[in-house]
Amino acid sequence: MDPAHLAPPDDFAVPAPETIEAEAPAAEVHRRIPIQVPARHNPTLAAILERVNADDDLYATWRCANVNAVDRLGMSDHGPVHVQIVANIGLRLFRLLVNRQVVPSAVHYHQLSIEDAEIIVVLACLLHDVGMSIHRDDHERYSLFIAHDKLKELLEDFYPPATRRVIISEILHAIIAHRADGRPLTLEAGIVRVADALDMAKGRSRIPFEAGKVNIHSVSAAAVDRVSIGPGEGRPIRIAIHMNNSAGIFQLDGLLKEKLHGSGLEPYVEVEATIDGETEKRLLTEVRLSQ
Repeated sequence: MDPAHLAPPDDFAVPAPETIEAEAPAAEVHRRIPIQVPARHNPTLAAILERVNADDDLYATWRCANVNAVDRLGMSDHGPVHVQIVANIGLRLFRLLVNRQVVPSAVHYHQLSIEDAEIIVVLACLLHDVGMSIHRDDHERYSLFIAHDKLKELLEDFYPPATRRVIISEILHAIIAHRADGRPLTLEAGIVRVADALDMAKGRSRIPFEAGKVNIHSVSAAAVDRVSIGPGEGRPIRIAIHMNNSAGIFQLDGLLKEKLHGSGLEPYVEVEATIDGETEKRLLTEVRLSQ
């Protein structure tokens, strides 16, 4: 694959959840949200996504995850809207890195192709929260056995057994490494971890609120208007976070900083936070983010 074809437009912005049609009830699977990512230069990924979008069982799993997260626990979206946003962010980060000659771990260690590494990133993003269908507590571990069986179905006929096993193992590693104390050992896992944190615009927060305490989490999440991802000047990736007030700093210090630290992406990312309409501007340097 020619890396020049990999990068989406420079003005890429993380889609806000409200720009995606609200998901249908579980009984209305014919109205469900299709998963869409820019896969035209990767025919295998495009074919796998067709299988994903035809999978009633997988869509029901995402719906069950949201019943637990949103309806029962009062948390934010963990269903098909969230995973689609994270998959697009992950693919964007991946392609920006490849365009700057950063070698994916699956290519370096397993001699797979760049296209195969893209599939690892996208499927890990789509399946990273399926364990929420069982419980919030330790959901990353629950995601592993749900994703393992699902991946065997999704990847069947696309790869020989040994290659399929490598891809499944790399995806499962990325899933477990996205937890708070996760330790990514691959570039692809680090991308998934950071991509998950970057779905923060327009009020999304992954931290449950404690009754009786000041709800700084919801105030902070609502302060983030949009997230833009493009090539940096000195580094492959520049993340620009636009806020309407300084309360959004919590999203950076409490969420993005935590996920970026130890991800392996620290040398490749520059982050800038801007408070629109105010003079206040804050640049989060690589030193601060890696502390």
